[in-house]
Amino acid sequence: MTAPGLPMTVAAPPADGLPTRVRIHEVGARDGLQNEKATVPTRVKAEFVHRLADSGLTTIEATSFVRPEWVPQLADAEALFPLVRDLPVDLPVLVPNARGLDRALALGARRVAVFASATESFARANLNRTVDEALAMFEPVVSRAKAEGGHVRGYLSMCFGDPWEGPVPIPQVVRVCRALLGMGCDELSLGDTIGVATPGHVQALLTALNETGVPTPSLGVHFHDTYGQALANTVAALRHGVTTVDASAGGLGGCPYAKSATGNLATEDLVWMLRGLGIDTGVDLGRLVATSAWMAGHLGRPSPSRTVRALSHEDAEGPEDLKEQ
Repeated sequence: MTAPGLPMTVAAPPADGLPTRVRIHEVGARDGLQNEKATVPTRVKAEFVHRLADSGLTTIEATSFVRPEWVPQLADAEALFPLVRDLPVDLPVLVPNARGLDRALALGARRVAVFASATESFARANLNRTVDEALAMFEPVVSRAKAEGGHVRGYLSMCFGDPWEGPVPIPQVVRVCRALLGMGCDELSLGDTIGVATPGHVQALLTALNETGVPTPSLGVHFHDTYGQALANTVAALRHGVTTVDASAGGLGGCPYAKSATGNLATEDLVWMLRGLGIDTGVDLGRLVATSAWMAGHLGRPSPSRTVRALSHEDAEGPEDLKEQ
C-alpha cells in the first residue's frame, strides 16, 4: 500500500536545468488503442477521452482518419470525434493524406498530425512510400491545414533505431525533421518507435537539431519502454529544454508496423516521476490511475503501467474487479 504524500518532492523548484512545467501529449486513445485486436466500442473510447480530460490532461490525441482497413480499431473516427470535440482541451487527430485531412476538417478538427519516418524501411512498411515520397505527400496536407488555421504536428518515427536497418544516423533524422518544419509543421515529435534510445543518444540528437537551426521549443519526445529507458530518456530531454512529452495512459500501445515495439511510456509513470522532481503537469494522478484501471477492465487485462498497478492494486483485484470502477 502506498502511503499518503508520496512521491516526496525533493526538488522544488526543479534543479539541474529542469523545467517548472511539462505539457503531456496524451496518446492513449489513438496510439494506445490502435493495436488492440478486439474492437473497443465507440462509446467506451469517447468515455476514455472524457475521463482523460477530467484528469487534467490538456492535449489528448483522439483518433486517426486513416483508411479503415489500415487500422480497423480506428475505423469509427467519424462517429467518435463528434462525441468529444466540445471538450475544453486540444484534440489532435492523425491524418495520413489529403483525404484524411478532408474528413477531419469536415468534423471540425483543427489540430492534426502527419506521420513520417526517418528510415526507408519503415516508410515502406508504414506508408508504402520512400521517405521523400511520403514528405511530398504530406506537403500539401500541411499547407492546407495551415491555410485553414490549423495546428500541425509532425511525428517522426525510428529516430533512434530501426528493426530492419539498425542504428539510424543522426544526420538522417535531422534532414527529415528540417523538411517537416520547412513545410510548415508547428511542432515535431521525435519517436523512439522500438524503444532503443539511451540518454546520451537523446542528448546528441537534440544537440544536432539545435546546431542546424531546429529550436528546442518546437520539439516533443515520444519514448517506448522496450529496454526500460523511457523515463531516463525523458529526463535527458527535459534537461535539454524539451517541455512536451508524449505518453499513453496505462502504458497502452505499440506499433502495428514494428513488431518489436512495446508499450508507450505510461502517463502515470511519467506524472509520478515529474511530481517527485517538482515539475507541474496539471494532472490529477488519482483520477488518471482510476481511468487507466477502468480501461484495463474493458480490455480484459491489467495495465502495463507500474504506477497504475501500485496505486490501484490491479494485481490483487484482476481485470474483472476493475470493470466496476
